[in-house]
Parts: sequence; C-alpha cells; structure tokens
Amino acid sequence: MLSGLNGDKPDPALDIPQAYNAGPRDPKAAEARMPPNDWWRSFRSRELSEIVEVARESNLDIAAAVARIVQADAQSRITGAALLPTVGLNGNATRARSSQSTSGGNNFGSFGGSESNNLSASLTASYEIDFWGKNRSLVRAAEETAIGTRFDREVIALTTEVSAANAYFLVLASQDRLQVARNNYESANRVLTLIQQRLSAGTASALEVAEQQSVVDTQRALIPPLEQTLRQNKVTLALLMARPFERVDIRGGSLRSLAYPRVTPGLPSELLTQRPDIREAEAQLAAANANVYNARTQFLPSIVLTGEGGYQSAILRTLMRPESAFFSLTAGLTQPIFEGGQLLGNLDLQKGRQDELLADYRKAVISGFSDVENALDAIRQTAARERLQQNVVTSSRRAFDISEQRLREGTLDLVTVLQTQQTLYSAEDLMVQAQLAHVQAILSLYQALGGGWQPKPKPVVADAR
Repeated sequence: MLSGLNGDKPDPALDIPQAYNAGPRDPKAAEARMPPNDWWRSFRSRELSEIVEVARESNLDIAAAVARIVQADAQSRITGAALLPTVGLNGNATRARSSQSTSGGNNFGSFGGSESNNLSASLTASYEIDFWGKNRSLVRAAEETAIGTRFDREVIALTTEVSAANAYFLVLASQDRLQVARNNYESANRVLTLIQQRLSAGTASALEVAEQQSVVDTQRALIPPLEQTLRQNKVTLALLMARPFERVDIRGGSLRSLAYPRVTPGLPSELLTQRPDIREAEAQLAAANANVYNARTQFLPSIVLTGEGGYQSAILRTLMRPESAFFSLTAGLTQPIFEGGQLLGNLDLQKGRQDELLADYRKAVISGFSDVENALDAIRQTAARERLQQNVVTSSRRAFDISEQRLREGTLDLVTVLQTQQTLYSAEDLMVQAQLAHVQAILSLYQALGGGWQPKPKPVVADAR
C-alpha cells in the first residue's frame, strides 16, 4: 500500500525555538496575558469595538471568502461521489415496421411490412473498486483544500479586523495632529499680536512682524492636508465596513483616550496552531501530498464493475412478469501501458507542487516567529520613544511659555521666541506620531499572534471518592 493516503505531511524540519528573544522566558509568564478572542476591546474604546464588529459582519472580502468555503465544500462532495456507485433508471418504448422491399418476398399486392413493439425498463449501476485508494486520495485532497479555505477566511477576517483598527487609530492620530496644528496656529497668532503691539510702541521692527507672520502662515498651511488625511481615513473605514461614507458617522477622539493592553506572546510552538496563515499552508501541503499519492496510483490498474437488470417485453401487460426479466454483469480491468509521458509528467508536476507548498509552509512558520519578534521589539522601542518624546514636549512647552511671558515684558528678543515656537510645534506633532506608532506596534503583535487565542482547557481533577 502506498504511503500518504491519510494526508500525512512531509517533515518540515523546522527548528522551533523554546521562547522568543524579546518575550518572557518563563512559560507561566508567557501564558499570563494571552490575546482574548475579542482582542480589540482591550483598547477600551467603545467606538473601535463597534467599528471592528460591523466590519466582521459586513466586510465584502470576508463574504467572498465565505463563498469560497461553500464552493470548496461542494467540490469535496463532487469528488467524493467517485467512492460510491452510480445508478441510473432507463425506460424505453419502441414500435418499428420493416420495409417489404427488403424482406425478400414477392407479394406485390401487399404494401406493409411486419411491425413489432419493444418495451423495456431497467436499472444500470457502475462502480470502480478503489483498491489502490486513487479516489480516496482525491477526496482527501479536496477535504484539505476545503479546510484551507476556512483558514483563508480567518486570515481575511483577521486582516480586516486589524485594518479597521489601524484605520481608526489613524483617524484619532489625524484628529490629534489637527488639534495640535490649530493650537499652534492660535499661539503663533498670539505672539504675532504681541509683536504688532511692540511695533506700534516703536520697540519692534517690521522685519520681526514679517518673520512671525511667516510662522503663522506656515501653521495655517498645515491644517488643510491634515483635514484631507482625516477624511481619507474615515473613507477607508467606511469601505472596510461595506457602507457608503455618507452613511457612516465616525466621532473619533484622541489617541490619549486609548488603553495600552499588555499582551504576552506565549510559546513559539503554540503559534503553529494559532496563526491561520500557518494552518492554511499546512492544509494546502496536506492536499498536495494527497495529490502526489493520486498521481502514483494512476500507474496502477483500474477495476470497474457494471451491471444492468430489468424487464423487456413486446407487450406492455407482460413487461413486469418474471419471464421478461433480464440482467447483465461486467467486470473490466484497465492497465495503462503507454501514455506518452502524461502520467510521469503529472507525477513530477504534483511533486513539484508539493515541494513548493512545503517551502511555503516553512516560510509561513518562520515568518510567524519573525513577526512576533519584530512586534515585541517595536512595542518596547515605541514605548520608550513615546516616554522620551513626552519629556521633550514638557520641556519645550515650559520654554515657550517662559519666552512668551518675557516677550510680553519686553525682555526677550524675537529670535529666541521663534526658536522655542518651532521646537514646541515640532515636538507636539512628533508626540502624536509616537503615540500612533505605539498603538500600531501593539496592533501588529495581535496580528502576528493570529488574533485571539482560545483559552486552554482546565485539567480535569479526578474525584478522590
């Protein structure tokens, strides 16, 4: 018996690490905060939860993936029909008259030949004995393909969830940056008013007014592009929710209102059963293995049994009598001898496909480990960046407030004021970008881990009684 009928996959020969370099080394600590199934709720935003859940229900890419599952299931049933016999019902009624001119008679006074009736009703059945497992291997391949479409749906669903969350974060970041730009525009206007007052008093020059006017105009010019970016991100969210933009009301808010959930990555070996893209690649590899098995069985003989039985009579009233019954049984064996290289070519094709999918499976596993490592490192680095940038904003704000106060008192030159303005404006905008990078890093970890994880079943403790 050929090996591979049960879909056993070739050994991927992967070196699974014991722990992630950027994650906790203690297995118990690694399991402390696993991603929940509704992981998007961990950011503590009601609007975000509503958006993601609407996208999960209405997204058109997910709907198309569900339709592919239906197709794959139907194809599996079609392929599985080869394991069962085919049965058909035949009914036939014939009335015929022979030609007198071909009957050999010389009776030219008669113008009609002989007439006859033939009535029949029968059942036919055909069945191929799957002795070598050729048809079962095709069914196995179709079943694994159907399983793969389910994981493909999970991949698309996870991508949709992450895309919706990321688009919402971009909306919040755009609103924060827009608010920063408007605040900076107002503060620049305040400084401009002070300088204009000093010009009226004769303690400032027209050049100083023009320089500050340039700062005001620069801050004003930053607002329209940010408004456009905000609208584009809202349109992206509407598309993910499969709704017209005009029908979507996205309030938004601020990145500062989000919670920063703590997530641990678990053990690397667990990633193989959690990431849907890895599971999909695994199912495709199993289907390819079954197809290789089928290609090998094409070289072996096929045995087909056919049978027919029923009733046949020239008169309707005697059709169903025992003497009108008939049957036939046939057994056929077909052995390929020369196919012009078709069978060998098909075997090589399926082996090549198997090798390709084995490489894809290994790449999916290694990419999964790499994605988790990158996400863990990104969370650590972006958290440090946000913390340090907050210090920059605090010190820049203090310097600007002092310079503005001294400008009111007339004890500070405009050059210092301009410098503190530019430093503060840049620091506040970079602060928003640092906050966005931090939440996006957390989001990337959820995606790298394959979304939410099912809780492990608790061990059953036997009753001592």
